[in-house]
Amino acid sequence: MSLSLLNGQSLSSGEIRRALGHFATGVTVVTSRAPDGAPVGTTASAVSSLSLTPPLILVCLDRASETLAAIRSHGAFAVNVLAEDQEHLSANFARRGTAATWEEIGHRIGPTDCPRLDDVLAVLECRLERCVDGGDHEIVIGALAALERSGENVGPLLHYRGSYGALRAR
Repeated sequence: MSLSLLNGQSLSSGEIRRALGHFATGVTVVTSRAPDGAPVGTTASAVSSLSLTPPLILVCLDRASETLAAIRSHGAFAVNVLAEDQEHLSANFARRGTAATWEEIGHRIGPTDCPRLDDVLAVLECRLERCVDGGDHEIVIGALAALERSGENVGPLLHYRGSYGALRAR
């Protein structure tokens, strides 16, 4: 194990990313609606439950994200929790901007008028509470408005050290 100390020196973003890659995370696609009504979405692993009372969810999105702009405009978003066999969805929505495609992506509209991806493990729809500065990202806080869980015994899609993995459901 090598140790890097800041002590006035800056670490490269690649070095930081590699270290944080040792923390396995679930993979989600955060969706909303653009001002013209078009569906938008982005792959996100920086997602967490913030509070149970009241139920709040947080998502961290790059300041340049079109999905972030859509969430601010629309006032709502959905967190779609991906299953172990949905790497293709993660890859599709990891593309920047309009490079992500909605063609042949099964989805339906939920109560907050946000797209819900078909066959995901869970969908948590939120109404935008506020955005908080987070450096080159914004921390988006949403109040849970609706949720749906899959009844299937399927594991989640995980991301670890730059690769996908799965955790078998019990």
